[in-house]
Amino acid sequence: MSVRVLIADDQQLVRSGFRMILESEPGVQVVGEAGDGKEALGLIRRLKPDVALMDLRMPVMDGIAATKAIAADGLPTRVLVVTTFDTDEFVYAAMRAGASGFLLKDAPPDELATAVRVLAAGDALLAPSVTRRVIEEFARVSREPSMPAALEELTSRELEVVRLIARGLSNGEIADELTIGETTVKTHVGNILLKLDARDRAQVVVAAYESGLVQPGSGALRE
Repeated sequence: MSVRVLIADDQQLVRSGFRMILESEPGVQVVGEAGDGKEALGLIRRLKPDVALMDLRMPVMDGIAATKAIAADGLPTRVLVVTTFDTDEFVYAAMRAGASGFLLKDAPPDELATAVRVLAAGDALLAPSVTRRVIEEFARVSREPSMPAALEELTSRELEVVRLIARGLSNGEIADELTIGETTVKTHVGNILLKLDARDRAQVVVAAYESGLVQPGSGALRE
């Protein structure tokens, strides 16, 4: 089955470039384009693409508001934020709103295609060092850490898994670290997502930082 993608950016040239890159990839289909967040949200509600490439600074409705609405509606679309600046404070806000990862606009074409496939598979794009810098910077200046009730419901083993997710480890790497089976890790991850009401691992990482479970500067997200 092909991965269905919607592109939301207020610059036609950017949209055309992304479309050209993605449509050259086997198994990827661009199903629509939008020039602002409101238009993007309407198309996502109607078309239900697997992934939306979402610019943050758009007229009418910005990418953060659109992302928040997608999550609130329970739509299956995963949001991949595309931005010009890796220190953009709006990126962190978008991840809190429900985005599953982000990519710089000047990333190589193969990274864009990989990112789309990663999100379409239900995972989050967390590994790049740029993601680590953004999360750590804005977690550092956020409100005082507090342990939400949902995190308190996690078992000690699930909390271990959360810490390893925040370090950017895959399920296989977590299994090796804890000396347990990968199937068991998948079960733990599923339980964590359910208990935290999180769409994917990106929101788990945000919760880990904001609760103080993982401290900024502790080497959480790996290169």
